Amino acid sequence: MHLSDHLTLAEFTHSDTAQRLGINNDLPLILVEAAKRTGALLERIRAELSVQASREVPILVSSGFRCTTLNAAIGSSATSDHVQALALDFRAPAFGSPLAICQALQPGLERLGIGQIIFEHTWVHVSTRSPANPVNRVLTLAGKNYLPGIVA
Repeated sequence: MHLSDHLTLAEFTHSDTAQRLGINNDLPLILVEAAKRTGALLERIRAELSVQASREVPILVSSGFRCTTLNAAIGSSATSDHVQALALDFRAPAFGSPLAICQALQPGLERLGIGQIIFEHTWVHVSTRSPANPVNRVLTLAGKNYLPGIVA
């Protein structure tokens, strides 16, 4: 099943940790529409990066949906948008570093429908949901804390 032109359900739910620990990370039917909206966000991001790079830019998804058991196993927050199929983590080496990706996407958050973007150094986290506190919309991971904005 495809969630979008360039994102399969298998990619969105894949987790090496879930496989290693024997955790069933299947997407519940109730979250399929949310996953499709996240897939549509990925398509808009891919198109934007491709336009900016003047060439096709593939996106490599490292994390999409996480069931609550998997989410807890990796030590993520219980309120993570990943458990609601609203977020994904990715890289796009053909475009550049995660920092370059965040800097390229930040000016177009509204137009692209990015609710939240986090520079997590080795990947980019995006969500379709905007946080209640606007300062949390654009963040940089700093150890176990977050800094506002994209900070190199």
